[in-house]
Amino acid sequence: MERVSQGGDLLSSLDKLHRLLTKGIAATEQLWPEVQAGYALVHRAAHVLTNGDHLSSKEVQQQYERLLEEMRHHVFLTTRFCQMTATFLKVTASYWPGLFHCYDVVDLPRTNNDLEHVFGSTRYHERRATGRKQASPGLVVRGSVRIVATIVTQNNHFNGSDLAPRDLAQWRTLRKQVDYRHEARCEQHRFRKDPERYLHALEEQLSQKKMQS
Repeated sequence: MERVSQGGDLLSSLDKLHRLLTKGIAATEQLWPEVQAGYALVHRAAHVLTNGDHLSSKEVQQQYERLLEEMRHHVFLTTRFCQMTATFLKVTASYWPGLFHCYDVVDLPRTNNDLEHVFGSTRYHERRATGRKQASPGLVVRGSVRIVATIVTQNNHFNGSDLAPRDLAQWRTLRKQVDYRHEARCEQHRFRKDPERYLHALEEQLSQKKMQS
């Protein structure tokens, strides 16, 4: 009896799913021709940017410009299709200045997906180590140093001599940048803790400067 009941529940769920899909397809039936046409154009855009023929950046750009021009004058010039292509063209324009450099630089990735993955992994391990739900203030202040160190030490082992700075001027510049961000973070904390006292101290400093001048 239990198996029969389970089989009946499964058939009932499948029947409900079938009715929902049928209703959804019927409601959106008029949209599918434009969706299919738009998807075909996007698929062609992806094919051009993949650059399987290893063309130069100028050649890829020329192919892509021809495709964008085709999008602007496509046969499906309805309101919905124009909205879809307008969004695609707007996003493309925002990425345009750096869209084709990767084809002339060896080993330069076409996307920053791997870099985003590294940042996400770093945030995850930071939360695991500190117990925080969000990134720690130290990661925000010293991220330019800590993130690089985290990435490099995953695949390399360093000893004391490797950590000695090779360029003291560059090292001092980096230290100043980190100290500046640290001080700015401290100033934000002081203001949030006691705004009136913080602003009064700034007024005192300004008054002293005016008197000295």
